[in-house]
Amino acid sequence: MYKRLLVNTTILLFLLGLLGTDWVAAQQKKTYTANPVQISQWINSTFARGKTPPFSFVYDGVESKNVIRSWSFTSNKLRSEDPNVLKYRFTYESKRTGLRIDCDVDGYTDFNAVKWVLYFTNIGDGDSKTISDLKVIDLDFEYVKSGDFILHSAEGNHISKADFHPRSRVMAVGENIQIAPEGGRSSEVAFPFFNIESPADQGFIFAVGWSGTWGSDFVKKSDKSITVKSGMKRFESYLKSGETIRTPSMCLMFWNSKNRIDGHNKFRRFVLAHQSRKIDGKFAKYPLSSGFNYRDPAPCTEYSCLTADYAIAMIRRYTQFGLVPEVYWLDAGWYTGASNFENGQTWANTVGNWTVDKYRFPNGLKPISDEAHKVGAKFMVWFEPERVIRGTQWAEEHPEWMLDIPNSNKDTYLLFDLGNEDARKWMTKWIIDMMHENGIDYYRQDFNMQPDIYWEANDEPGRAGIKEIRHIEGLYAFWDDLLKEFPNMLIDNCASGGRRLDLETISRSAPLWRSDYYHYDDPDGYQGHTYGLNYFLPLHGTGILQTDKYSFRSSMSSALIYNWKITDKHVSYVDMQSCLNEYADIRSYYYEDYYPLVGIEDITRDNIWVAYQLHKPSDESGVVVAFRREKCNEDKLTVKLGGVLADKSYIITNKDNSDFKVIKTGKELSEGFDLKIDNPRGSLLLHYTLVN
Repeated sequence: MYKRLLVNTTILLFLLGLLGTDWVAAQQKKTYTANPVQISQWINSTFARGKTPPFSFVYDGVESKNVIRSWSFTSNKLRSEDPNVLKYRFTYESKRTGLRIDCDVDGYTDFNAVKWVLYFTNIGDGDSKTISDLKVIDLDFEYVKSGDFILHSAEGNHISKADFHPRSRVMAVGENIQIAPEGGRSSEVAFPFFNIESPADQGFIFAVGWSGTWGSDFVKKSDKSITVKSGMKRFESYLKSGETIRTPSMCLMFWNSKNRIDGHNKFRRFVLAHQSRKIDGKFAKYPLSSGFNYRDPAPCTEYSCLTADYAIAMIRRYTQFGLVPEVYWLDAGWYTGASNFENGQTWANTVGNWTVDKYRFPNGLKPISDEAHKVGAKFMVWFEPERVIRGTQWAEEHPEWMLDIPNSNKDTYLLFDLGNEDARKWMTKWIIDMMHENGIDYYRQDFNMQPDIYWEANDEPGRAGIKEIRHIEGLYAFWDDLLKEFPNMLIDNCASGGRRLDLETISRSAPLWRSDYYHYDDPDGYQGHTYGLNYFLPLHGTGILQTDKYSFRSSMSSALIYNWKITDKHVSYVDMQSCLNEYADIRSYYYEDYYPLVGIEDITRDNIWVAYQLHKPSDESGVVVAFRREKCNEDKLTVKLGGVLADKSYIITNKDNSDFKVIKTGKELSEGFDLKIDNPRGSLLLHYTLVN
């Protein structure tokens, strides 16, 4: 557990109207009034000369709040290409201590949001003193009304049915809720996105951008105030002369409503507008994908038995049946050694051999990508460059770039040292060259190991956390270089499923396979994953192996991978076409506002309904997706729809029953509308539009 710090800075938020506030800068005891507050004012008042900034640390045993106001301070407004984004650099410098802190701040005027990251530099001639207890955010939020503070969050990824399960917790005065992931991947067990609901019909979304191990503290100080602190969980280090490190990034987005779901939807729109991959100035829609007749017979694993001829034949077969995806996805097992089953080799224990298996692919992967391009599809290939198996090509050729654990056994992995600049540049060129040579359009990166023990084992004495920082910096630089080389490329972020989701990774990538939950045939689990993730993230996907409506609808989200076995005589390509046509009809709604309709009680149970709504404010249309699980005895569920206009009328249709048409006012829909599914393990898909 990490130490609790005294609060440095108080921001008193009295939100009157749309984030209109009177707030007090506690250090100066001076009141500022503005109604409504603009995010530029918030930034310039929070990061102001002579004021304790909204971060904290201990330097050589001294708390920063006691000294930093005496440091040299400069403020620079930077050029921004987006008129809705303000950019600043605030610099705090002490020549006496030899330390400079650059704080880069982005303000989003269209969402009342702010994000910042710190850069610490040793400007002295020798080693700096030790920096510890570094909190990139350390703030009090105090409101005019007293009452309950509720921390809304989601489970991280456990590779379970409960992955991303929504949680809400009423905080007690004096309680310190500490949340952190495990293993060095940012969303393993914990999830770095939070919605803090105050008693004053307002609140804020808080998000962490760090793809290693972060730690966040939430403390209810009184019936009117809450403290938020967050940073790296493990950092205590000096800096060498001239050395610079970056920290996690922190994001706040303020909302004002009687319904905290409005805050979630505002954040979903914020993600699409400012924290997601852009192509040609628009957020990138992640694809509808398919593989190459997934699930070969044992002992084949993944695509370790695939050949070029078979892959090309599958593309032609999918084309024959009118099932061409947007992306053909080649997962693990295409590389040298992955099919050497007689010697105990599999896809998993040959990573590090990043050369194409010449026996199965004599001309590389280019013939497959050429065939995919002929039918109008992209080609995506799986890589896992950070995990390296002993004895593989990379491990043997570049042992100096491998991080190991002292006295570890031969079965442990090696970690490719992304913090080594020479190693990272070499790896970047290797992957870029492979993508060019093989016609690869999209890049899929997996990460099936816990790196934290490698970082800790290789830190220099007195430098705890430096290896983690350098690795995460290297990961971002690697991805940024790939995206620069391939400006139309998408990155699929997989780390044993969705175990590396945070504000930094979602700005560069999205999880097309959000969980490695091994019960691939369990649609109830997939329903729950969609239900929980949608609170915060609009871009994510998962797989589907069945064509029945209950299973297919359980897997629907903004992205989808269909792994139907099209050589199985017991399946129907007509059913497959029907599923894809239905998905095409409603897919766009997954980028819109989201309303959970059954609360947040245990949604892993098999005797309940699960239902949610997707609403498009631009034309007042939407869909309702509902499931009656196998052991649920109730054939009706009353739901209250969100987002609809009380004084407007809506016509509701049923995708499974063309004769079903009902007209309801928005007021009726928001006060209670009955859903009906006659049989257990049944689903319902309703569509509504405004009555002309």
